[in-house]
Amino acid sequence: MEMNALRHALSYVPAGIGVNRRYSLFPRCKFARMRVGYSIFAIFRDTQCNGDAMRALISDSAAWIGQQIQNSGSWTYHFDAAALAELDAALAHAQRAGARVPFGPGLFPLPRLRGEMEKILHDVEQGQGFKLLRGIPRARYSDADCELLYWGLGAHLGTPISQNGRGHLLGHVRDEGRTQADPNARAYQTSQRMDFHTDMLPMDLLGLFCLRTAKRRGASKITSALTIHNVLREEQPDLLEALYGDFHIDWRGEEPAGEPGFFTLPMFSACNGKVTARINSLPYYDSCVRHGAQYAPGALQREALIAVQEIANRPELMLTMDFQEGDIQLVNNHTMLHAREAYEDYPEPGCERHLLRMWIAVDEARRRPLADALSARYRWVARGGVPLKQPPAPVPADIT
Repeated sequence: MEMNALRHALSYVPAGIGVNRRYSLFPRCKFARMRVGYSIFAIFRDTQCNGDAMRALISDSAAWIGQQIQNSGSWTYHFDAAALAELDAALAHAQRAGARVPFGPGLFPLPRLRGEMEKILHDVEQGQGFKLLRGIPRARYSDADCELLYWGLGAHLGTPISQNGRGHLLGHVRDEGRTQADPNARAYQTSQRMDFHTDMLPMDLLGLFCLRTAKRRGASKITSALTIHNVLREEQPDLLEALYGDFHIDWRGEEPAGEPGFFTLPMFSACNGKVTARINSLPYYDSCVRHGAQYAPGALQREALIAVQEIANRPELMLTMDFQEGDIQLVNNHTMLHAREAYEDYPEPGCERHLLRMWIAVDEARRRPLADALSARYRWVARGGVPLKQPPAPVPADIT
């Protein structure tokens, strides 16, 4: 990232947040930690890694500025005619074999494209942090064909895991008539605007396939969490310090059996010099209060979370994608934040906006190193994702 571009991005002063304040990271370090409720263990956990990370400017290729790459071709991969023919052949092979989701990559052979998918995965995991795959002729395929095709491609990237208590390995992102005010609703089940966030589990790769677009709006937005880290380092280091503390986040009704209804982890952490973000949508912090008033974000924490959203929404920092049907979006779930505009659906049944989603765990050699503070959370990824929730036992009929 060029320093003059970074200085231009940092020149914006957020209205109402930290105006005319002076910062000194080291004198305020202890105060900030007390305000965010660090435990004794958390103060010393990953201290050296986190301290070094907070002081260093992140300069790798995932710390990009949106206005510099919005109109570049660097983040788009176009399927050519040969690639599309290979996808058709792989789909036909899977159908002849009677493949059903889930199935392994052997049922979706990609002799040439496999190498291309390896390069794409490397770019998402080790490079810019996201990719748009474009050119699949959606109108040629049924919904069921698209599910097989998308799953087959995803199986070559890693291991898809469960995304919710319904056990969905291939999720459906569409309006289910719910709202984010419902503490048991996930934001993807609504048509409302979604804050910049990472997805709930620290899996490695988020994938979305566009089956159908909305009638109006619904654009996808991405901002580099590493660039946000750089901006906070320069403008509001006490808030950056706060984000390395522990926050409580609502499971939104998806907690595994025997687990509390919330989880606790830092919003930024570092391991082996690599910073990871776990920012969630604001309602996920606010609804945590239903588990006890002590789990609500403190004043400094709330200021830090609001600052993250303000920075992420700066036009010069974020990147906007308007999905076309057949598009596949791949996002690094450790270094990128993604958001969505509110949207309006077509009124006709079967024409509503509909994305297919995969959460993918990549192999150990490829995935980003994670701090010990995230290990308890990552164990759910290693176990296959969000466990299936058992339905309540039926109440016996009254036979008296």
